[in-house]
Amino acid sequence: MGLLDDKTAVITGGTTGIGLATASRFIDEGARVFITGRRQAELDAALSQLGPRAAGVRGDVGVGADLDRLYAAVGEGGHGLDVVMANAGIGEVAEIGHITEEHFDTLVTTNIKGVVFTVQKALPLLNDGASIILTGSTTADRGREGLGVYAATKAAVRSFARTWANELKRRGIRVNVIIAGSTATPGSDNVAVQTNPDVAIAQFRADRIAGIPMGRFGEPDEIASAAVFLASELSSFSTGSTVTADGGANQV
Repeated sequence: MGLLDDKTAVITGGTTGIGLATASRFIDEGARVFITGRRQAELDAALSQLGPRAAGVRGDVGVGADLDRLYAAVGEGGHGLDVVMANAGIGEVAEIGHITEEHFDTLVTTNIKGVVFTVQKALPLLNDGASIILTGSTTADRGREGLGVYAATKAAVRSFARTWANELKRRGIRVNVIIAGSTATPGSDNVAVQTNPDVAIAQFRADRIAGIPMGRFGEPDEIASAAVFLASELSSFSTGSTVTADGGANQV
């Protein structure tokens, strides 16, 4: 018996990092999983790794028509939808004085608009009692240089969870956030390169680790464990809340 037997889940940004690790864990717990990604080659590689209980739809969460294609594919399965993990996100670096409209629009389109419509377009398929999981970030509570717009988008995600938990309570749909700290993912490495191109990723991580009580970056599978908790009945009395996996960085 798995914690997610016969459940159907959608994970956006499911081709690498936290999304891919979560898809793998959901499948191990008995779920059918639909993943999305913008690049076909990465999507194909992820599906090959995940096996027959996974399906993929290439698309950008910031594009409404792409989300429509995703949910049309889910609807064809005839099982409704039990879990939505709005995980797709972009991290880019720009300090005030150097923020461009392109930088702002890119982050807001994916990290805010993409989350809103990933959830809203799922509502007709969501079964009563379903779980919605939003991927947040410890950055929302920090003043890290160059990450102002990114942090603001993740603060918005936290705010949406509180509101949607109230708005969807009559259907028994729970909405929660995973607050992920520094995690060893391609996205984190990309931020490292943008932050200081002259410093190796290993040095960037070492600098971050200095502020993490557990003395290391998290692994994607550790964040996926939090997602399994929020997706399953283990968290049946949790809504509008956060599960923080940050090695203590924002806690102590």
